[in-house]
Amino acid sequence: MNLTYESIAGRVDHSLLAPTMTEAELEQGCRLAASYEVASVCIKPFAVPLAAKILAGTRVGVGTTIGFPHGGHEPSIKVLESRRAIDDGATELDMVVNIGQVLGGRWDAVREDITAVTEVAHQGRAIVKVIFENCYMTDDQKTMLCQICGEVGADFVKTSTGYGTGGATRADILLMRRASPAHVKVKAAGGIRDLDGAIAFVELGCDRLGLSKTAEILDALSGRLGRPARSSGVPRGTEVDTGRASNDSY
Repeated sequence: MNLTYESIAGRVDHSLLAPTMTEAELEQGCRLAASYEVASVCIKPFAVPLAAKILAGTRVGVGTTIGFPHGGHEPSIKVLESRRAIDDGATELDMVVNIGQVLGGRWDAVREDITAVTEVAHQGRAIVKVIFENCYMTDDQKTMLCQICGEVGADFVKTSTGYGTGGATRADILLMRRASPAHVKVKAAGGIRDLDGAIAFVELGCDRLGLSKTAEILDALSGRLGRPARSSGVPRGTEVDTGRASNDSY
């Protein structure tokens, strides 16, 4: 891998989902994302208009969550969430599958759920990242989900919400990359705590990384590349300690 600033920062979805984050911290997080030139923010749904306003004119995308964090919403509700998010300015939707239906083998219902969100997202020119919550699933279930996502046209498969019992692992990324068709990209989220971890997941084939420790990791990258850090003058209050190890990224 040719390590450059863009090779890591250009894959970062800066997470702004911690339940305790205030509106001031969400605003600071959007400005941090713009300063560090990351791929996107993933922000609480109510704050999508705020993110769209702050990030207008930048290359940073506006992402939000659908059916978060447990995926138990009716598909019709996920569709409503998706339409509202797109109307508010979101260009990326991270949707959670119905975890219980996956575990129960309700594959027709799972397919319907993912299809509904994918169709409305693409109609609105947004992309869809389908969150599995791998810590609860068998390898066969993960493989089936990858196949369904490929068949219905989802853009990404994603490891975790950050609210489960585990996050991204090497084994899961290798499985998801192997089981997904080439047009479906892979996002690692949950437990990416440092620069070496971020690099390792990129080398495994990840196109996006869900991070909350964005400034810390990208400052370390700048240092390794012999470049000045970007943190000077940028509020750091968006790197919230949630008190749970798996919530280091979403």
